[in-house]
Amino acid sequence: MKYISAAAIAASASIAVAHTIFLQLEADSVTYPVSHAIRTPTYDGPINDVTSNDLACNGGPNPTTPSGEIIDIEAGSTVNAIWRHTLTSGPDDVMDASHVGPTLAYLKKVDDATSDPGYGSGWFKIQEDGFENGVWGTSTVINNEGIHPIQIPDCLPDGQYLLRAEMIALHAASSNLGAQLYMECAQINISGGSATKSPTTYSIPGIYKQDDPGILINIYSMTDTSEYVIPGPDIFSCST
Repeated sequence: MKYISAAAIAASASIAVAHTIFLQLEADSVTYPVSHAIRTPTYDGPINDVTSNDLACNGGPNPTTPSGEIIDIEAGSTVNAIWRHTLTSGPDDVMDASHVGPTLAYLKKVDDATSDPGYGSGWFKIQEDGFENGVWGTSTVINNEGIHPIQIPDCLPDGQYLLRAEMIALHAASSNLGAQLYMECAQINISGGSATKSPTTYSIPGIYKQDDPGILINIYSMTDTSEYVIPGPDIFSCST
């Protein structure tokens, strides 16, 4: 059976209620306030051009507000990026269910997390959830009230980082610039790491191409057993 063919009708509408924002971080059992240490936009729109500097931490068509806060995080712990449709939405309003695709997370070590622009080199991937047995990563987040778990590697050097959480909606991705990429950057300080590994890093923009098979794709031709190629580099692992 083809993957949710009825969703094609909803996808054609591309209505604003489908958009989403990473607006809160939960760390060490503390859920921080909306926009605390996160560069959140007032508008919940996507970035479509993967060559834009705005792919790093959002901005451009969705201007973001600077934050002076930094959240302390223990290396090896799992934090939760919390997604909502708008800055005032509740856990039952995360993103339209028809807007399916992968979830991803990246880190970038920086000197000052409050002022680093985000774009450019230094990024490495630490989480991804694509498509398995008919279930998309975004669907898991939506069904989990907007919670996107991200484990922080325990082998990293201590210091300030940008944590980039991302959801990619592929409902209209069969055409060029049709994929909708949603991302924000949280400002964190990692401590307790062993500093035994140095990840290979990449540039944002640069991690994706507009014609990557995970960016330019007709999801309505997929079945529950189809393979989906998650875009971007391999996940960094402390064990390799």
